Amino acid sequence: MMSNEESVWIDKAREGDQNAFGLLVQAYQKPVFNLTYRMLGNAQEAEDAAQETFLRAYSSLRQYQADHKFSTWLFAIANHHCIDRLRKRRVAFVSIEDNPVLENMSGDSPQPEKQALLHEQSAEMQRLLQELEPEYRLPLVLRYWEDYSYEDIAATMKITVAAVKSRLFRARQQIAKLYGEGEPATTPPGTGAQTVLQSSRSKQSNHSVGDPLRMLAALAQV
Repeated sequence: MMSNEESVWIDKAREGDQNAFGLLVQAYQKPVFNLTYRMLGNAQEAEDAAQETFLRAYSSLRQYQADHKFSTWLFAIANHHCIDRLRKRRVAFVSIEDNPVLENMSGDSPQPEKQALLHEQSAEMQRLLQELEPEYRLPLVLRYWEDYSYEDIAATMKITVAAVKSRLFRARQQIAKLYGEGEPATTPPGTGAQTVLQSSRSKQSNHSVGDPLRMLAALAQV
């Protein structure tokens, strides 16, 4: 359910209050960036996509229907934009060296050996995600990184709950197959595909889509 505070922000933003929309940006910039990053695999492109998502949301805010979750509506915009970007380019492997998000994924200062393994697993999970078609990548991201229900995923993707479950099943199969093809002959215990998925799910990015004032300046051009 939408909070009363969020509902007020949306109503004010619809009336042209950019400060109110700035509060929505602050509330959703992290989950939107997490989605665009998982979909696109590149931190800079993901930030650009997140910015574009909010610009598109602002310009079409009057089309939002309050009987739906605002986050679901926003994620649908982000998903469509990411798919447009993916159609225009070949997905490239994302290495940890040029990925500032992955460098900040580990928390609580684990031991060096464990931290190295977590980095390796995070990079591997991101690589595997980029091998999936967007129609399988998105439900996986929403389910395991954003903790979306089957119903919310269905609403975001505009498909049935049965189709969501089917795509998740096939996505997990593909991830397991891809991971198995890339696994060394001797794999340490607890580093299989499911462990990689769980580890990557627990490491959320602290990245932001930028200064809300910069966002509001961009909104003024809409």
